[in-house]
Amino acid sequence: MFIQTEATPNPNVLKFLPGRVVSMDGPLDFPSAAEAEISPLARALFAVDGVAGVFFGADAISVTRLAEGPSWSEMKAPVLAAVMDHFTSGAPLVTSRAVDAETEAGEDDEVVAEIKALLDSRVRPAVAQDGGDILFDRFEAETGTLYLRMRGACAGCPSSSATLKAGVEQMMRHYVPEVERVEQVI
Repeated sequence: MFIQTEATPNPNVLKFLPGRVVSMDGPLDFPSAAEAEISPLARALFAVDGVAGVFFGADAISVTRLAEGPSWSEMKAPVLAAVMDHFTSGAPLVTSRAVDAETEAGEDDEVVAEIKALLDSRVRPAVAQDGGDILFDRFEAETGTLYLRMRGACAGCPSSSATLKAGVEQMMRHYVPEVERVEQVI
């Protein structure tokens, strides 16, 4: 098995490309070891010294390292070994799955549906290329404020605020006039 690695705009995140599907059920974010209990691969990655976060995309794994921890040159081999061991073992990516809060919300009004469609069609594919994801949190119609969550390589990335303001906010304001500003939920 050959696993490629790719740098991301976030210097603390490295993207691992195993050359096969990683997550068939959509992106999965594990910002801490405690949240990784449902995933054998995430648990194995958190066992590597210096791993601070794990994100599974459709065809990539983004691993976040502690800023003050070991360097990528020290961490890369153990991370590659954990990924290779997982895929050769045939173990599932997750053993159970909590209900996604986004799917619990019920019916959305027209503006929120338009925002989500734009996120899914234009924004999420672009940030996925950098090893991250962006999720709708809420829209406050009275202030015109759209709140979004950044995950994977995008969470904590030095350029994420620029991405939100220069890219996402301008596009949202253009296509959805009800959106006046975009804010990141941390």
